[in-house]
Amino acid sequence: MQLYSFFNSSTSYRVRIALALKGLSYAYTGVNIRTGEQRQPDYTRLNPGKGVPLLVDEQGNHISQSMAIIQYLDDTHPQPRLIPQEPLARARVLEVSNLIACDMHPVNNLRILGYLARELGASDQQKQDWYSHWIREGFDGVEGLLERHGFGRCCFGDEPTLADVCLVPQVANALRMNCDLSAYPRIMAIYEHCQQLPAFIQAAPANQPDVIR
Repeated sequence: MQLYSFFNSSTSYRVRIALALKGLSYAYTGVNIRTGEQRQPDYTRLNPGKGVPLLVDEQGNHISQSMAIIQYLDDTHPQPRLIPQEPLARARVLEVSNLIACDMHPVNNLRILGYLARELGASDQQKQDWYSHWIREGFDGVEGLLERHGFGRCCFGDEPTLADVCLVPQVANALRMNCDLSAYPRIMAIYEHCQQLPAFIQAAPANQPDVIR
């Protein structure tokens, strides 16, 4: 397999965690989304969505969008499962995962922050306020769901699921953006636990070949 990724793209981070948890090897190709490599013709021919991650599997199938990639990996390499099969457990995991992937991440990604500055003239402080606001909005919901339904050292039990795969990169981004996360003890306990797990260490931005220090 081949993974097109950027070291601190949270969506790429999700897929790297999933691949590591499943023990799957892959060739890594860095795509620098800060300099616009994802919009270059050679790459858009591979991924018309102009983003990362992009997975090319052993049969040459091209799959973009992190949630689609992880679902595909769960279907084709089901051990360990990241999306439970039991209906209620599946719904709980997807509830948290989608809150992060659909409500939080899209409004705070690099494209949006760039548009705020470039087209709307937002200052650095205004961008920070924007980012922090949506982190609070999202993590208020995540913390509430985990307090109501979560258990164990991970979001749902002691083994990582898709919820943890989505949560850890979002926390990492929030910390990188200097957001105050002290109001979220359950989230932070899960994050700190996952930071000690080999798959999460392997997938961390600092450990990628295209890391920019």
